[in-house]
Amino acid sequence: MTVRSPVHWASHPHNPFNWPRGKKWMSMLTSCWVTFIVSLNATSITTAADLISSEFDLANGIFEYNFFVVTAWNAAAAVVPLVTLPLMETYGMRVGFVSAYGLFTIFLIPQAMAPNFTTLVVCRAIAGALGGTLQNCADGIASNVFLDHRERVFPLTLYTFILLFGVTMGPVLGAVAEPLGWRWIFWIELIIYGTFAPVVLFCMEETRGPLLRVKFMPDASPERSDNANVVATFKETIARSAILLTTEPTIASFTLWSAFAFGLVFISTQSIPLVFSDTYGWPLYADGVVQVAIGIGQIIGLVACTIQNRVYIRSASYNPDSPGIPIPEYILHLSIPSTAVALAGGLFMYGWSIYQPYWIVPAVALGLIGYASMVIVTAVSIYITDSYPGYAASAIAGVAFGENIFAAFLPLAAKPMYVRLGYQWASSVLAFIALVLTLAPVVLLWKGSTIRAKSVAIKKMSHPDS
Repeated sequence: MTVRSPVHWASHPHNPFNWPRGKKWMSMLTSCWVTFIVSLNATSITTAADLISSEFDLANGIFEYNFFVVTAWNAAAAVVPLVTLPLMETYGMRVGFVSAYGLFTIFLIPQAMAPNFTTLVVCRAIAGALGGTLQNCADGIASNVFLDHRERVFPLTLYTFILLFGVTMGPVLGAVAEPLGWRWIFWIELIIYGTFAPVVLFCMEETRGPLLRVKFMPDASPERSDNANVVATFKETIARSAILLTTEPTIASFTLWSAFAFGLVFISTQSIPLVFSDTYGWPLYADGVVQVAIGIGQIIGLVACTIQNRVYIRSASYNPDSPGIPIPEYILHLSIPSTAVALAGGLFMYGWSIYQPYWIVPAVALGLIGYASMVIVTAVSIYITDSYPGYAASAIAGVAFGENIFAAFLPLAAKPMYVRLGYQWASSVLAFIALVLTLAPVVLLWKGSTIRAKSVAIKKMSHPDS
């Protein structure tokens, strides 16, 4: 009997949607763990900024040239996945993931042995290209193995938390390793990544359904396989992302909102040394430990998002337009007060409590910022994924591009802003921006379905000849 019918693949045991729950979570958790340890590399070097400047004779003044090691990482992480992820969708998630992990691990060696600052920046860019690819895989894996909205929402939430928490904990790792010398930050990471290489090799499964279908159903119709033209796939993915990002008010505004929250996590790596070293006299390496406050806030945000997800899932029972499908706007309820109160309030509190005698007050403010960043980035990810089901990958790619660009360049303005405006007003400017960005989820909660129904971009991409 032939097995050409898609109906047969829908019930096939090798279809990732039909895998046992444990097998699904093995790939998902492997990807999440890699996201965490890769994210450490993005920011761990920030605690050694003064050591790097001293060794390579960087003429830092009001502008911190040593932050280019982070800018290069994030800039590459913004651009390169637009090319590598379509390749992985075409030729396989597993081979791309394992290869990127292996190369990423190897490129820790030239980072640790860099003889000059230029070499270090170039190696950091290569690491960012590979790391950004690995960071973005978990989102795709969740979509590949979890079919139902109710099943997929927690993996996406967990992935967002792991991404943010890894970036936040990077300076903590750096603070621990920095007394040994800044190069030891990379050597310790090499030990970590090398130790878990066998786990990645044996636990990461191929999750691309179309490729598995061709493998296990050799009589599958050729047109159903993924052997598409790679160049065409690049162009389509990048073009769709660009179109959605520049013509869809929803995606454009949500990208700014999410990218701002994401960028604040990186700004903290610059503002914390200024505040806690200058005001409280802490040694520079100890400033990295303050990042734990943001991490605690993100953990609280994870718990809050889990509760919010239940409200979102329950909305499927009273969706008049698509019964059984959650209403996207219901994922935004918590994010509005989290932006207006926790994020903006945390920034105001951080700025205006700096000269108080107790360091715990600005640390609590950082916790509020961490909490809000978790809630906002999660809400945007789930909202975009479920609002644009036919173009979710392209839409999310556009959002991720914006987040990494903000993470790359926004912190470069941190020291000039804090020095020229003063600690209070620099944080206040960021707080006012947060208040303005609160309008995005408010408007979408009010008129989201109407705005999406009038989407010109979706209509054009759905009917390209019209």
